[in-house]
Amino acid sequence: MKHFPAEQLNKFAEALLVATGSSSREAAIVADHLVQSNLAGHDSHGIGMLPTYVSSIEKGALVPNAEMQPVRDHGAMMVFDGRRGYGQRLAREAMAVAIERCRENGLVFMGLRNAHHMGRIGSYGEQAIAAGMVSLHFVNVVDHRPLVAPYRGTAARYSTNPICFAMPATTGNAPILLDMATSKVALGKMRVAMNKGEEVAAETLYDGCGRPTTDPSVMFVEPYGAITSLGQHKGYGIAFFCELLAGVLTGGGTIQPENPRMGGIINHMATIIIDPQRLVDCQWMEQEITALVKYVKSTPAEDSELPVLVAGEPETLMRSKRGCSGIPVDDTTCEQLLASARQVGIERLMAEDLLYYRSIP
Repeated sequence: MKHFPAEQLNKFAEALLVATGSSSREAAIVADHLVQSNLAGHDSHGIGMLPTYVSSIEKGALVPNAEMQPVRDHGAMMVFDGRRGYGQRLAREAMAVAIERCRENGLVFMGLRNAHHMGRIGSYGEQAIAAGMVSLHFVNVVDHRPLVAPYRGTAARYSTNPICFAMPATTGNAPILLDMATSKVALGKMRVAMNKGEEVAAETLYDGCGRPTTDPSVMFVEPYGAITSLGQHKGYGIAFFCELLAGVLTGGGTIQPENPRMGGIINHMATIIIDPQRLVDCQWMEQEITALVKYVKSTPAEDSELPVLVAGEPETLMRSKRGCSGIPVDDTTCEQLLASARQVGIERLMAEDLLYYRSIP
């Protein structure tokens, strides 16, 4: 396991993305998003995604520099088509438009369809928080095989379908940001575990024959396995509504097999943005949230070493830790990154210099 400063991984990612055809602006946005995911502790959505992106570009499932196309515009309701471009850039741009509309209208529904992998959805919640807005995000995943088994099932029928809820900060309290998959774990975490040679917790996976297993490799070799739902029927129910809200209301489609699949990672996102100033007195809101956070965290901890946290705090703590110690990347992922760099025309010695010259032992 090697540790890297964030700026070093940013530099490597930007170079690789430019080599695949992205503009310098797009490469900077995508690279920063990936590395910020690593810093927040979400390695499943971090720099380890780059080999997948290179593969998607080769298949035509990801189109660098694709521009967002307006599909519907009814003032407070809008839908954009991402045309298979990088989701990290397109979702950021769509959020910027929606936030400005929310300043005018107080409430907005924004749909973004046909964007390649949007990465960590919490990033868009943070974008709303920075504007003083509340946001809710529902995402489905199409264009490739399903990954998650519905409750009471053993074969995959939908994907990890993340949700995100975001609330601005108050005086004395950090923003509250819930960002999670509706599966028990994200697929990227299975990749990270496999690359580290680790097993996963029991009751997390079925193998390709529908038998429980702790081996993450079943998600990457045929016959493919399936991840279990978060919270049994509850996570399954939320995931199903992600298909309905993100897949149907955006016009992008669901994972049902009559829709074609190119083997990429296409996200559709349904977002609701609320200007809280249109609803309540802001001073009262701050006081109420502060009191609620204080009350929730006042419970005696089950483990004195693990105090009660609210959503968003684990990521804040991880950013502080990794900002000092560096971002850990296992050797298998490093080799995959170097192989992808060579695949897009970067000589191995140059790629190694880009990746390793400031690694932390």
